[in-house]
Amino acid sequence: MENAPATKTNTFAANTPLAVMQNNISRQPITKQIMFLLAIAASIAVGGYVFMWSQTPSYQVLFSGMEAQESSEVANVLQQMQIDYKLDPTTGALLVPASEVQGLRLRLAAEGLPRSSAQGMEILSQEQGFGTSQFIEQARYQRAMEQELARSVSELQNVRSARVHLAIPKQSVFVRERKPPTASVVVNLYSGRTLERGHISAITHMVAASIPNMKSSDVTVVDQRGNLLSQPERSNSLALSDSQLEFTQKLEQLYISRIEDILTPIVGMNGVRAQVVADVDFTVTEQTQESYNPDLAALRSEQLAEEERVGGFGPMGVPGALANQPPGGGVAPEQAAQENAGEDGETTTETVTPGSSSRRTTRNFELDRTISHSRLAPGDIRKLSVAVLVDEPTTTDAEGNVVTTPMSDAQMARINTLVMDAIGFNMARGDSLNVVSAPFVTPIEAEPLPGIPLWEQPWVWDVGKQVLGALVVLFLIFGLIRPAFRDLNKSPDKQLANQSGENAEGMSAEQVLAASSKNGEDIAKLTTGSERVEQHLTNIRSLVQQDPALVAQVVKNWAASDA
Repeated sequence: MENAPATKTNTFAANTPLAVMQNNISRQPITKQIMFLLAIAASIAVGGYVFMWSQTPSYQVLFSGMEAQESSEVANVLQQMQIDYKLDPTTGALLVPASEVQGLRLRLAAEGLPRSSAQGMEILSQEQGFGTSQFIEQARYQRAMEQELARSVSELQNVRSARVHLAIPKQSVFVRERKPPTASVVVNLYSGRTLERGHISAITHMVAASIPNMKSSDVTVVDQRGNLLSQPERSNSLALSDSQLEFTQKLEQLYISRIEDILTPIVGMNGVRAQVVADVDFTVTEQTQESYNPDLAALRSEQLAEEERVGGFGPMGVPGALANQPPGGGVAPEQAAQENAGEDGETTTETVTPGSSSRRTTRNFELDRTISHSRLAPGDIRKLSVAVLVDEPTTTDAEGNVVTTPMSDAQMARINTLVMDAIGFNMARGDSLNVVSAPFVTPIEAEPLPGIPLWEQPWVWDVGKQVLGALVVLFLIFGLIRPAFRDLNKSPDKQLANQSGENAEGMSAEQVLAASSKNGEDIAKLTTGSERVEQHLTNIRSLVQQDPALVAQVVKNWAASDA
């Protein structure tokens, strides 16, 4: 009786899950025990690694194309900010969490990082040695100009970076021996981008305007693939031909847009096609014309001269040498004046003067003269050739089929009139117009561009990492660790009950009892005396609770055997 409490305590301790698990582990061979412990440790390690991997953020390049010195400065600042970063083993670029890239770029920009190694005029502000020669100063200035021009070229939209090389010869005091400076520009374009002709011309003119005595034709522009972008200076005739061709194309496009704008409300958005060929006269004509109008004469000046000789005698004597004698002495003229009084009291004076008189009149007239100098601007249209194609209207018949209906003559006449008025049709100039109505071919609908696959989107990888990590951890817990611990936590009688429950119909009572007694003997080896009896009773009770059907079958077998 004194051992009864101790027996219950030992029985309770032996039935705890930890004790049962220890008992089951101890019953296994030593190799299986070691493998079991290693499997548990490996599962925990793998689960921890997968969990940490799923929580690791994705990294993105912070700045590309930095030199080693710049990268070290940026890395020091990131360490001070306590930001995790990595180095790409292939390119050596700094990698930071993708969610913090934009914020870090702004914060580093506030710190003045990354500092560009290509300094411009800042080179001149650096301290120079006392013995710096003029050649070194000139080289520093030239280097500063190259960097400044490279910065300006890099500001263009399609240019990633640029380098400028200047060749400035030393000027001579002799004018004939002076050589013009030249420049070379290497542009690194973005992938899939090109420079238009206007951009190339802008680069050449900008560089030429920055260097004294440099012409735009002395600037060479090359891209990163070695393609020569700047064309050599062409003759004026070729340049004029390009401008004339461009003017003609713009003029033709203007007429096409007029035709489409006026016909679109009638035939629909895509129901008209038009082409215009313009024959433009680019001849430059200058003429000077001078004309007179005799009907509009105007008196500009008039000069009247009268001469009258009074006194003396007229020519007398015999013609000849003897008669050509000087006149005699002067005699005062005698004037006889007679005053006669009329009946009305008027007085007239008559002077009798022997002699001669002459009268001359000169009049200058200004004629109406017109001088005109005219210069006809080039670009006169000599002829227009216009072709217009109009889509035929479509209707739906009773069966639901789409049927095209040709336009009537009245409709075509109205369209013809509208087009003639829109382009300023001139028959005397030789213009031609042809309007045709025909059904358009239904265009094949273009397939929509495929969207970005789901597995290529960044957020899918982040979510997939977390989901995959969770699945691996759940598999380790519920697929390996939990089943292993569940089997170890089963007591021997439960294992016997499970085995007997699966084969209850095929086993006899003696086999069940033999299995039970075998398990009981295994447990009884650990106990002695009353504890063994108590252990047998405990096993039987557990068997009754776990599988009543099996116990009932055993009892039935016993009853049948006794009968």
